[in-house]
Amino acid sequence: MNLTDLSVIRSIQTEFGFEFSKGLGQNFLINPTVAPKIAEQGSTPDSGVIEIGAGFGVLTKELCLRAKSVVCIELDRRLLPVLSNTVPYDNLTVINADILKCDLSEIIRTHFSDIENVTVCANLPYYITSPVIMKLLENRLPLESITVMVQKEAALRLCAKCGTRESGAVTYAVSYYAEPEILFNVSRGSFFPPPNVDSAVIKLTLHKTPPIKVLSEDFFFALIKGAFSMRRKTFVNSVSTSLNIPKADIISALNSAGISPDIRPERLTLSDFGIISDTLKGCME
Repeated sequence: MNLTDLSVIRSIQTEFGFEFSKGLGQNFLINPTVAPKIAEQGSTPDSGVIEIGAGFGVLTKELCLRAKSVVCIELDRRLLPVLSNTVPYDNLTVINADILKCDLSEIIRTHFSDIENVTVCANLPYYITSPVIMKLLENRLPLESITVMVQKEAALRLCAKCGTRESGAVTYAVSYYAEPEILFNVSRGSFFPPPNVDSAVIKLTLHKTPPIKVLSEDFFFALIKGAFSMRRKTFVNSVSTSLNIPKADIISALNSAGISPDIRPERLTLSDFGIISDTLKGCME
């Protein structure tokens, strides 16, 4: 069954009475070259793969052909009978759940107990891209990598180099947990229905240990979030306002690190944030 063929997609829609949901960000791949490329990057013969959102199973099928075991977490209950028909593979388990609410640690323990190489591979709905990626990273799951297709603009921000104009709070968070890279772009015409934006496939290879060590991760991330909360302002003004820290203390921390008090957040490196975070945390205790 060619799940990228529009006539097949329409036939499945008719058979199961399925209509696409804009609210769930349902745009299914119809470019036959994309799903195999994503699956090649996101799975190996000995891997256990978590897929988030299956659609009609285009990527799911490719993962099942390449991985030892695949668990797909699909929110839309209407797709369960469709997937039973389109991807009837013995190494596939479909779980009807909300990725943002389910216990991924338990899913990994239950379904991948004998597998060391666990990855995430998915065509993510755009509206939950950042929350999903941050949940995967912050939960410190035993993952080797996260390979996902996201909106191109989000890909550029997620994979930007810290300390550049393109960077944002999520850039620093991702870089703390993983090594990000953009693999390839995917045009909007590769989907049905076509979205209004182009996409890109990115891969996050998780660090075994973070590239920097900080006194308090909670404060470190709060500092980053606060710094970028008012992007047009300087680091001092943004952090002082958002975290209610006296400007004098922030300026003192910057001076200790040899950083200009006039600097803007996007000019700071990950190490800069770590040093400033530890200095401020020390002053507050």
